[in-house]
Formats: sequence, structure tokens, C-alpha cells
Amino acid sequence: MKILDVVFVYQMKEETEIRWHSRYHSHGKNEFELHYFIQGNASFLNDRTRFRIEPGTLFLTSPEIHHSIIVQDDDNPLSYYAVLIGTEDSDREIHRLLSIDLKSNRLYHLGTNYRFFFEEIKEKGLSANRALRQSAVHQLISFLYVLSGEEDFHFSDSRNSHIEKALRIMQNNITNNLELEDIAQRLGLSNSYFIRLFQQKMKTTPMKYFMKLKIEAAGAMLTSTDRTLLTIAQDLNFYSEFHFSRVFKQYTGTAPSIYRKQYLQFVDKEPDQ
Repeated sequence: MKILDVVFVYQMKEETEIRWHSRYHSHGKNEFELHYFIQGNASFLNDRTRFRIEPGTLFLTSPEIHHSIIVQDDDNPLSYYAVLIGTEDSDREIHRLLSIDLKSNRLYHLGTNYRFFFEEIKEKGLSANRALRQSAVHQLISFLYVLSGEEDFHFSDSRNSHIEKALRIMQNNITNNLELEDIAQRLGLSNSYFIRLFQQKMKTTPMKYFMKLKIEAAGAMLTSTDRTLLTIAQDLNFYSEFHFSRVFKQYTGTAPSIYRKQYLQFVDKEPDQ
């Protein structure tokens, strides 16, 4: 098993983005795809079956089966991760894990706090470092075991409701200035308790996580639109283009202009028929 590609699509708004990511397409033999939706509302067309997609849901598509994302609400744009998995005929255990989900044709309700997991899969799975790529593969295999382990497994419960709500607040305010006090107040928690609760679950502080969301959004804009660095900086409410570039490099290790050249997606290119 290997990870062939990982894509993060943030707030799909541009016409070219929608046309590319909503195309009706399939993948080759032994190629499976995971779609993890974190924001927005849409429908997922798998062959001839249409599923309702909501934030925090995951769907798995099988090889050579046509599928498409159908955007329904322009005022609530879609954000999601897509992971393309390649397998060999000899990967019998992997096929067994994947086939459990394919037979049931069901959505999994993971909650939106698996964003970090999929972001890590993206960063490691596309790394030039072989050890990191293998690490991502093993993380994904472990994830598939959890998915197939229980018939009605839910990844989030009432104990995580504060974190789930905090994540939604952050996602909905990517383009704004958001302070720690604002989030804690909306949750009805003290600042100190909210920080401690968030760190226990997400392994980072709330505001570091919020900045990471902004950088993820910036990365998506850089690789799927032709917006200038200044426009992106303004859209995401950074103080200046210089501030945006400095923070982006701090989080990714790469300057925005170089990142764009390395990961540019040609979303305006017509897909092969």
C-alpha cells in the first residue's frame, strides 16, 4: 500500500476550483480514495447513489467507480481532504479492511477534530523522505483498522463537544481576527480551562491551531487560485504581505512563492475524458 496523493481543498469558491473538484471521475485498478469533509454542505455521488455530506463525515470510494462532489450551497463553501491510496493485488489485508466499507456504502461521522490527522497524512505522505512516507502509510492503516473495527463506531462524543464547537468557531472565522477570549466566552469557559482542555485533545494551544488553519487556507489559495500574496494576506487578515510570508515560512518551512511553484494545481485544466 502507498499514498499516491493528498489534496486539501479549502472553501471551494472559484469557478475553476468547483469545475475541477466536482468532475465526475474514477480512479484505476486497486486505487481507493478517502474524502474527509470538514466544512460546508454538499452531496457525494458514488456511481448512481447520492449521499448527503456534512462537516465531519468521511466517505471511501472504490477503484474504477465514478464519483463526484455536488456543490449545493455557495454561501457555505466546502472544505475537505482527499487521500488517494494505491494497493497491490498482494495487499490482501488492506483490501479486506477497505472492502468492509465498500460493501456497506456508509458515511462515517468522525467529527471535525480529525483535521490534524489528515493534515499530518498530507505532510508526511507527500514528503521526499521515505521514512516519513512510510510513517504516513502505517498511520493510515491503523486508521482503517479503527474504521472497520466496530459496526457503529463514532470518533467523537459529548465529552468533546467543547472542542468540536471551538473548531467550528475557528473554521468560520479564518478571515477574521479571533482572540482566545472570544472563543472561551462563546464556549462559556474560562481562558485557562479552555486552553488546558484544548491542549489535552489537540496537543497544541488554541491560537497556534487557529494560525495553522490560516496557513492551511493560505496553502490552498496558493495552489488553486491565482491570487497575489498581498490579496491572500488581506483575505486572511494578516497585518501585511511581509507578515504573512514570515508566518507562512515559519509554519511550512517554505516561502509562499516557492510553495506555490512546488504544489500548484492546474485547476483550470480540463480533465481527461
